[in-house]
Amino acid sequence: MREGLIVVGKTWFITGAGRGFGKEFARAALGRGDRVAATARDIGALADLADEYGAGFLPLALDVTEREAVFAAVADAYGAFGGLDVVVNNAGYGLFGAVEEVGAEELRQQLEVNVLGPFHVTQAVLPILREQGRGHIIQISSSGGVVAFPLLGAYHASKWALEGLSESLAQETAHLGIKVSLVEPGGYRTDWGGASAVRAAGQPPYQPVREALAVAAARNPSYDPADAGAAILALADAEQPPLRVFFGTSPYAQVEKTYQARLETWQQGRDIAELAAGNR
Repeated sequence: MREGLIVVGKTWFITGAGRGFGKEFARAALGRGDRVAATARDIGALADLADEYGAGFLPLALDVTEREAVFAAVADAYGAFGGLDVVVNNAGYGLFGAVEEVGAEELRQQLEVNVLGPFHVTQAVLPILREQGRGHIIQISSSGGVVAFPLLGAYHASKWALEGLSESLAQETAHLGIKVSLVEPGGYRTDWGGASAVRAAGQPPYQPVREALAVAAARNPSYDPADAGAAILALADAEQPPLRVFFGTSPYAQVEKTYQARLETWQQGRDIAELAAGNR
């Protein structure tokens, strides 16, 4: 922390804060007197928070796929506030389509935003957090970072990658005083499946899958994203925050079922595993 600065509350850096979760996280932190540097591709989407919270809020235009711009934004936040306590990698979107339907460029862009974006931000903030000897990196993953559904293979690929990257990161930085958490939300009434989504061109063989998925999605509970604000504060304030945490209770049943099925599947293949180990 720079000399002469008196800090009250926490200082946040939040990506993808123009709407959805990111905006609710920023609003919750600002509402209790914390300071927030928030990014959005369209900085105009942050105007209402800037008007309401003034000097405690730093809006930054940023596309997280642009590495140099990410490092510049982090430097601007550090220069304005003198330190960073909580870094929330929230920017991301959903790509819908069967594996055969998704174009290579569509997949590449999904990974650029959902994986390389958090990667750039994480590398940009780590020197600051190491120097401070503290900090908390919160990666917004998904219950889809643990389980998989049809027509979301590209999205799952991005979130599963983020999960592995972050679990390694947590082990690498624990001795430095840096905490890492993966937030895995269930279904929320954001525009993740609406205006923010990208949909690959559909092919007739997968139409029955699309229809079945739509029926299943309509039955699932959904939550108000405004309620996630209190949850992100609780996570940020935890003395020993969990590596993984669901937002919403709906993922529990699906994830428990999925993990049990995986264990059973591995056991069913034990004879093949032993064969591969030279046990004949």
